[in-house]
Amino acid sequence: MASEEYMNVWAMAEVGQGAGELSPVSLELVAAARELADRMGERAEVVLLGHQVEDQAQELIRRGADLVYLADDLTLADYSTEGYLATLAPLVEAKRPLVLLLGDTERGQDLAPRLAQRLGTGLISGCTRLEMDLTEWFLLGTSPAYDDRLMVTSSIPRGRPQMVTLRPGAMEPFPPDDWGTGSVEKVSVKRVEPVVKVVERGLEVPRPTLEEARVVVAGGRGMGGPEGFEMLRELAELLDGAVGASRGAVDEGWIEEEHWVGGAGGKTVKPDLYIACGISGAIQHYLGLKESKYIVAINTDERAPIMDLADVGIVGDVHEVVPALIQELKAGREG
Repeated sequence: MASEEYMNVWAMAEVGQGAGELSPVSLELVAAARELADRMGERAEVVLLGHQVEDQAQELIRRGADLVYLADDLTLADYSTEGYLATLAPLVEAKRPLVLLLGDTERGQDLAPRLAQRLGTGLISGCTRLEMDLTEWFLLGTSPAYDDRLMVTSSIPRGRPQMVTLRPGAMEPFPPDDWGTGSVEKVSVKRVEPVVKVVERGLEVPRPTLEEARVVVAGGRGMGGPEGFEMLRELAELLDGAVGASRGAVDEGWIEEEHWVGGAGGKTVKPDLYIACGISGAIQHYLGLKESKYIVAINTDERAPIMDLADVGIVGDVHEVVPALIQELKAGREG
């Protein structure tokens, strides 16, 4: 059992801007907190900040939370570093959790280091595996380094709470349990004037994120340039999927880093279908897609490593194969 001074495992939930839905990583964090708490004989608790998010609080309980700390206020509808820190830091200081988990997302990467500095504790970033040393009560966070050539396990022996960010896709969420029991505790919100304000939102067609997509169409150096990714975007749109990329394509500047699959700093995906176009299949890339249910590879080199990983390998030029796929999908829709 943890010391009386610091107890329980916390997860920081995320919702979309405004009254949005829980992000997939939120459900993964609850599952990670639940597993750690069960091993420790502690409680799994979740912090939820937002506006009109009472339903999301109940969903977190159905997913494994014993308690949800709910800060519901109009000022929290849009994420801001100052607004979230002003409410979250005093809550952590008052309740003293032993472990605090955040998502290794844009929001988590912004909030976690600032919160750790405010609390005077340490932070282990980009973890793909979590364990607990029940002898010393140290959280052990493992994260990839040197392009996934090395896995580094770190701990925070002195600072409390022990904070980590967990990479999306590293944990499988628990299915909802309609019989799950838990409680919601409303917490006070400290209102602050944010430095950055949202002045306007544009209406756009929602697209699945790379981590959420059931289909990922990814390209590598074999795409030949940024124009090659335009046809991958068209194929992904027809399949209601997302576009991914190898590190090589990102390094070439053909596509933004947010599309990078695998590697230290890349994303982990778990789609039903992963279509690898012009990707050789280096180990760094494989580590980001290995949880895919079905892999199709398109490459001119039948001996490329990706061909050994794929369920189906198509030996051919992506600039011929992909347009043919697009044409067939369009014809099928028109028919």
